Amino acid sequence: MTQPPAPEAREPSSPAWELLLPASSAPARARGRALQSALREAVRSGRLASGTRLPSSRDLARDLGVSRGLVTEAYEQLTAEGYLRAGRGAGTWVGEAARAAAPGASDLAPRPSTGVRADFVAGTPDLSLFPRTAWSAAQRAVLAGLPHHTLGYPDPRGLPRLRTALAELLARRRGVVADPERIIVCSGVTQAVTLLGIVLRARGQHGIGVESPGSPQYEDLFATVGARAVRLPMDGEGLAMGPLRESGVRTAVTTPSHHFPSGIAYSARRRTQLLTWARRVGGLIVEDDYDGDFRYDRAPVGALQGLDPEHVAYTGSVSKSLAPGLRLGWLIVPDALTDDVVARKRYMDLGNPALDQAVLARFVERGDYDRQLRRCQRAYKERRDTLVAALREHLPGTEISGIAAGLHAIATLPDHCGPRQEFLDRCASAGVCVRTLDHYGGGGAGDRVSLVIGYAHLPPPRITEGVRLLAHAAVRARFP
Repeated sequence: MTQPPAPEAREPSSPAWELLLPASSAPARARGRALQSALREAVRSGRLASGTRLPSSRDLARDLGVSRGLVTEAYEQLTAEGYLRAGRGAGTWVGEAARAAAPGASDLAPRPSTGVRADFVAGTPDLSLFPRTAWSAAQRAVLAGLPHHTLGYPDPRGLPRLRTALAELLARRRGVVADPERIIVCSGVTQAVTLLGIVLRARGQHGIGVESPGSPQYEDLFATVGARAVRLPMDGEGLAMGPLRESGVRTAVTTPSHHFPSGIAYSARRRTQLLTWARRVGGLIVEDDYDGDFRYDRAPVGALQGLDPEHVAYTGSVSKSLAPGLRLGWLIVPDALTDDVVARKRYMDLGNPALDQAVLARFVERGDYDRQLRRCQRAYKERRDTLVAALREHLPGTEISGIAAGLHAIATLPDHCGPRQEFLDRCASAGVCVRTLDHYGGGGAGDRVSLVIGYAHLPPPRITEGVRLLAHAAVRARFP
């Protein structure tokens, strides 16, 4: 493989390396993510140009005053994402694919733009399953019968018709206590949590607990409202209660029906403990039910909110069931927060588009949404089974977890897969885009590599081919 030119590494005193310095002063638990984010942004912005050779992990760690392990992990992660390239004995440099990374692009799911043969990054459904015919029919029917006054500025909570339809749907499918007056239609879970963050910060809450491992977005999200994310560890049953109690936070964001990314469902005992904690401190549990409808071994676990709607705020969206581009979601809040959240929603955007809300309402009322969920359930279960079979065939000895529900799995590779960085380098070279559990704040089993493999958006043949490429990268990493 032809390697790009490797000019001398720039000195740490240059503007590009100065961009990394704030990461070294971040809190210890967030320092690794901060370094990765700063390095990624330096590449995106062009301050680290394509072909620029990076210092060795030892040299950069010394210059920034951080551990070498943090730098090594940052290099590995950005190599896997396609921002960096590495050659055996030739160092690390900014990759060619970085030219296509647009400044300001989302940091939640960056992907190489070219040469990708298998994209295993979790978080995206199969957009080809979007029910175009049924959705178009709903749009035509809504446009034909929508009263003129409905096209004015909507109620910031959302159209009453949609809130009523959602209340019935969520009560029936998820066991939610859903009063339409407490439902706020919003632009997905991110806006829902942002609204809560604004209200809670105004009430004096400076820190909000979030799961670790968990979604990497919360540090930036809560920073925008003047609060900070407090990472709290998980154990085998859910959010660990000891660290939660000791943290002093009064709000915790959770994924109890299907934890992201481990895939566990919180135990009944832990759910009870969480509610007891919330009642004792006068606190709030934010329940992100991001893929609660997709369970393959039995009926989905009911929502935590149904047990105590005055201490749990519930949020979800159609991003996994229909398409994230619709930007339609919902938030159900305790009575004590409803007025403040509605007021913030009013001044944030004056409400979601009325036409889109009316279409979704009709889609739910006529049973089209239930049919879509059944269609996705069948497709995603088939893909889950394909992934498990491919891992067992091509990477025997892999430990697979988190497969009872959701759209991704955890694959902890055998310990004979070679050095971690070498393996990730081989994956990137083979066109396999994948993330390790470390990206979300979790570790693997000792020195073993744990991958978070998203499969819902890939057809079964692509899943099998991707796993075969993973296995080939593992063998080559062991025997280069």
